[in-house]
Amino acid sequence: MQRYKCEISYDGSVYCGFQIQPKDRTVQGEIEKALKKLHKGLDVKIQASGRTDAGVHAVGQVIHFDSDLDIPIGKWELALNTLLPHEIVVVKAEAVSRNFHARYNVTGKEYRYFIQLGERRDPFKRNYAYYYPYPLNLDAIREAMGYFIGEFDFTSFCSAKTDKEDKIRKITSMELMQEGDMLIFSFKGNGFLYNMVRIIIGTLLDVGRGKRRPDSILDIIAGKDRKLAGKTASANGLYLWKVNY
Repeated sequence: MQRYKCEISYDGSVYCGFQIQPKDRTVQGEIEKALKKLHKGLDVKIQASGRTDAGVHAVGQVIHFDSDLDIPIGKWELALNTLLPHEIVVVKAEAVSRNFHARYNVTGKEYRYFIQLGERRDPFKRNYAYYYPYPLNLDAIREAMGYFIGEFDFTSFCSAKTDKEDKIRKITSMELMQEGDMLIFSFKGNGFLYNMVRIIIGTLLDVGRGKRRPDSILDIIAGKDRKLAGKTASANGLYLWKVNY
């Protein structure tokens, strides 16, 4: 029995999240369905680096699974991509040690969030970027971003629906880039709580519109209260960009 690690990209706009659900179409469900076909009806379970919500995309999600099939390592991508729906692609597959675990061996992740600006919504970006028509002070947003760098209790930036008791996370870098009418936020850290990036984005947009001071981030973090932070930004602008091991 060999363990395989796969890097996966997917368009999350047509799925009810990554994690398998009894009645809804999910990314995990489609991958396990493809593996079941390859294994002649035998169930093969996958483990992922983490879950993504409905509408959230991934450029570099990572999964692992075990298989006894005699498929050359260079053919796994083709074998799976032939069976997967077009919204999911195996970018890379490799054989790894049985000690490797896609979730527990993670040392860090990068998420990116895309926002479309401008007076007119682009219908072709509606599933892949959050449209925000209001003017923003980008200097104020960048100043506010600096207060997130470090290790903190991010209770204020976590959904109340989370099952995580430990809400201490470390953000190592945040970057804001602009390409045409698109703002791209990059978040790197050792881990992220449920809705954490989307709540941070909602709060930064408040700062950009002058509704909050940049240094108010310090009080929000210290308050450890979800009600102190901004709204949860839309799922369609969020991408799991890279997973580090």
